[in-house]
Amino acid sequence: MATTKAQQKAVNKYMASNYDRINLTVPKGAKETIKSHAESRGESVNGFINRAINETIERDKQDRE
Repeated sequence: MATTKAQQKAVNKYMASNYDRINLTVPKGAKETIKSHAESRGESVNGFINRAINETIERDKQDRE
């Protein structure tokens, strides 16, 4: 079933009000490596990147203690 323009507009409005966007640039070939790794763990690329960021932040907090 195709998405209507009204549905897409509603999704875009929700995304803009509830999420921040970060444009990530990686070296050629890294995107496929990241995608393969995420899929092997049953995650989306976005989910994997968010997990990696959150785990690093937590680890860095513990290093300061």
